[in-house]
Amino acid sequence: MIKQNVFIVNFNLLYEILDEIKENLSFKILKYENEDDFINSSDLNILNSLIISKSNQKLLLNKNISEKNLLIFDDFPLSLNKLLEMINIQLIKLKFNHQSKINIKGYELNLNSKFFFKGELSLKLTEKEIEIILYLYKTKKKHNVLDLQNNIWGYSSDTETHTVETHIYRLRKKISNKFDDEDFILSHQNGYFIE
Repeated sequence: MIKQNVFIVNFNLLYEILDEIKENLSFKILKYENEDDFINSSDLNILNSLIISKSNQKLLLNKNISEKNLLIFDDFPLSLNKLLEMINIQLIKLKFNHQSKINIKGYELNLNSKFFFKGELSLKLTEKEIEIILYLYKTKKKHNVLDLQNNIWGYSSDTETHTVETHIYRLRKKISNKFDDEDFILSHQNGYFIE
């Protein structure tokens, strides 16, 4: 499971405290000395991340930062347990919101409800179907049967099985029947893919 990021901006003492217990945290902590360094950092992925600071003056000027992913601490003292509880609750909310609307090729995938939407139409998906869609979409390349066996099902390459083909066939049929879309999952001599 990928840990969510918690960016600590202009709050060195908090970073030092959390850094001492980082092995026990369910999130990854990253430190920025000041708001300008954080805002000007080019490699930020703050979509599903939390930002902790003492103030929000400059941070909210960035269009990618909202009050949903910003936690301001200005009421002290605060116990470590309470601090971690507040951080974890905010991260859970962010993850839930992030998972409730993933746009893929004109469709909306809700990981929380396991529904796939396009307009007014919806389709209930299985966990494995969701894994297939996300894997094909996120990697943006063609995947052969052996690759899918290994990365989705965890099968070794010497196992003779038609599981991948069967699942892909059924998923394509469900999408075609519900949305009249024959081109959601495409196949090529090099494997399956989603454009």
